[in-house]
Amino acid sequence: MSFTRRSFMKTSLMALPAAAFNYAPEQNWPEFRGPGARGVAEGFATRATWNVNETGKDSGVQWRVAVPGLGHASPILWKDRIYLATAVPKEGKASLRIGYYGDVGPAQDNDEQRWMILCLDKKSGKTKWEQTIRTAKPVTVRHEKASHANTTLVTDGKHLIGFFGGDGLYCLDLKGKLLWQKDLGAINVTWRSIAWGYSSSPALHQDRIVLLCDDPKDPFLAALSLADGKELWRTSRKGACESSWGTPFIYNDGTRTQIVANGYPYIVSYDFETGKELWRLRGGGDIPVPTPFVADGLLVLTNAHGGKTPLFAVRPSATGDISLEEGKTSNDSVAWSVPNGGSYLSTPVVYSGYIYLANHNGVVRCFDFKTGEKMFEERLGADSACSASLVAADGKIYCPTEQGVIYVLKAGPKFEVLAKNDLGEPCLATPAISQGVLYFRTSASLMAIK
Repeated sequence: MSFTRRSFMKTSLMALPAAAFNYAPEQNWPEFRGPGARGVAEGFATRATWNVNETGKDSGVQWRVAVPGLGHASPILWKDRIYLATAVPKEGKASLRIGYYGDVGPAQDNDEQRWMILCLDKKSGKTKWEQTIRTAKPVTVRHEKASHANTTLVTDGKHLIGFFGGDGLYCLDLKGKLLWQKDLGAINVTWRSIAWGYSSSPALHQDRIVLLCDDPKDPFLAALSLADGKELWRTSRKGACESSWGTPFIYNDGTRTQIVANGYPYIVSYDFETGKELWRLRGGGDIPVPTPFVADGLLVLTNAHGGKTPLFAVRPSATGDISLEEGKTSNDSVAWSVPNGGSYLSTPVVYSGYIYLANHNGVVRCFDFKTGEKMFEERLGADSACSASLVAADGKIYCPTEQGVIYVLKAGPKFEVLAKNDLGEPCLATPAISQGVLYFRTSASLMAIK
């Protein structure tokens, strides 16, 4: 089905460092936060300033197109194409309430939706194809700040995988043909009876898809065949996790392949082949959202809420219960930790020896990644709220705020704002980067900043 557009402007991760993939000529960004979920793209210059209200090469805007409906799914890129998920209500416009507030009633838009996959040309933003994969009333409600398409697609260059919790798992080819679909039943991801909405993106490695489905009534992790969606194994997370919203992280260090899943009360690692638990770490934050990833040979793990905001750097060789003793910040498996240094919604980024975190209240922290020593803690702005995750390139840290202002920080141990760029629309989706171009998805648009 068509809609009107405004023309205004993996191979295995294995032991290879994720940065190695970023130097490919096409510089693919195939999943949430790019290769290895690290949020880093090097080898090309990127802009610090731009102006979406101007046209011409000096504005920095290569193109900008309207996106129908509402979705917080991040754009992914493979070669010369961009792929994006969205949910379009049958009638009216989907509501979105940003900022930091205490009341948590669900959005009143549980009428029929169209879940769509869009494919756009990387250089021009023009639509190459679009596919409606589901038309129905959502299985679960959403939070006023969420959408019915929170999750990011993932591709291996042949298949395109989208998972929307209770609204289904879908596998397409890169021309938009639906190859198969699977219904995993209602997945009502709640927190103490509050419906936040599903947001765990699918993970893809070799010949299988990994899904994290932490419905408090029946939390589980599952591996499915990429070829046909057949379930290969399912591991219950009862006793390990009450609920979580992060994307599972698959990592091969040359010795074993593990799946690391954020959670409360435990962050847990599972064997990729069997689903058997490998290790667990007592976390702290009771609404775990950030996605695990590896940087400089260490697993980066964080979560927050409920007074606890831990940040951990964990050795991938960990086994058993690696939880820290009271008052300790390290052990044989935990290289270092900061009891109150973590983030709530946003996934951190490690870049040039430092780790940067943006919290929901607009506070940005920086730590030395070798030691965990705090370098700075500063607030971006009085009204800033951060949900999208940080990304880094060309000596810069890009920090989106829900209000649509992108703060560009100079990478390093001192807090220095290089620029503030207003996109003009709310931004809750994590940016993508490829060949020096930044791709921002807002509440209504997708834009390329060159």
